[in-house]
Amino acid sequence: MASNLTTAGGTSAAAIEERAYAKVFWRLIPFLMGCYVVAYLDRVNLGFAKLQMASELGFSDTVYGLGAGIFFLSYFLFGVPSNLILQRAGPRLWIGLIMISWGLISGLFAFTRTPAMFYALRLLLGIAEAGFYPGIILYLTYWYPAQRYAKATAIFVSAIPIAGMFGNPLSGWIMDHVHGTAGLHGWQWMFILEAVPAFVLGLVVLRYLDNGIRSARWLTEDDKQMLERNIALNEAKKQGPHSVASVFRDARLWLLCLIYFTIIAGQYGLTFWMPTLVRATGIKGNFHVGCLSAIPYVVAIVTMILLGRSADAHRERRWHLVIPALAGAVGLVGAAIMAENTVIAIVFLSLAAAGVLTCTALFWSLPTA
Repeated sequence: MASNLTTAGGTSAAAIEERAYAKVFWRLIPFLMGCYVVAYLDRVNLGFAKLQMASELGFSDTVYGLGAGIFFLSYFLFGVPSNLILQRAGPRLWIGLIMISWGLISGLFAFTRTPAMFYALRLLLGIAEAGFYPGIILYLTYWYPAQRYAKATAIFVSAIPIAGMFGNPLSGWIMDHVHGTAGLHGWQWMFILEAVPAFVLGLVVLRYLDNGIRSARWLTEDDKQMLERNIALNEAKKQGPHSVASVFRDARLWLLCLIYFTIIAGQYGLTFWMPTLVRATGIKGNFHVGCLSAIPYVVAIVTMILLGRSADAHRERRWHLVIPALAGAVGLVGAAIMAENTVIAIVFLSLAAAGVLTCTALFWSLPTA
């Protein structure tokens, strides 16, 4: 990496490197966070729709739970193929197209009438969104070496609590205040209105996003060479090439899959059921449920950024995952036990969100290394 040597112009190489990475950060991370906020909102606004949709359509908790979960079947099956297409087609084209696709599909949920249609749309949404999150995780490795990756990923993944922080009150407000307009229910308007940003941002991606360092016109040639050199040095530290079969024989792959499975189970348990848990404490009104549901995400976003910085500063990953995972487990159990007390339930939900979502962010520093 860059040393503290001083260039002919009197600027240290380290300062030049920091300035280049600042350009990368401000060009990419806020925009990608905005895209992920939209993606996550379209994926999990089902938790709020349930407050009206289930009763109006006669869907049982079993139908709702199956529909919520079936999304991940197609998401799982199409994640790897989507990333392979991304590498061939380029991130700009592929990410733009999948955002446009999931925006259209998400809007169609407003016209759901039967469990079969509900399941079909959830499967299609899983196919459309399968390439976004893993695609961005891959895309960030085009720009950041390992020692800078955890912080960048943590900030990007903080889009999850941001989506909850703003999306939950927004969803509740739409359902309460737009209900009945043009003969549509509040949950129908929520799906329609929250699908529009995905479609619009997909069009923006097609013009804004760069496929990699070399195609970035906003970087100087010196910036590009330095960033490419850091990526090359990072790649050189990794082990040699592997066949696909050898990867699947690696026990570490399956251990990481198991770890991530438990993290995601906690994450989506929160996002799909938090509005229901908050309402069960006695809170009335969808907007009030949304505001209280935002509190755990506010706590989570602060925790994620602080621990992401700490993980990079100490060059340590395992304990930065273990401790938040244990905290998340305590929070989930406590929220279930204290479900009748609003204040205590929110405290435990905040602990759960901070722990689980921090794990979601920092986990990817392990397999990418």
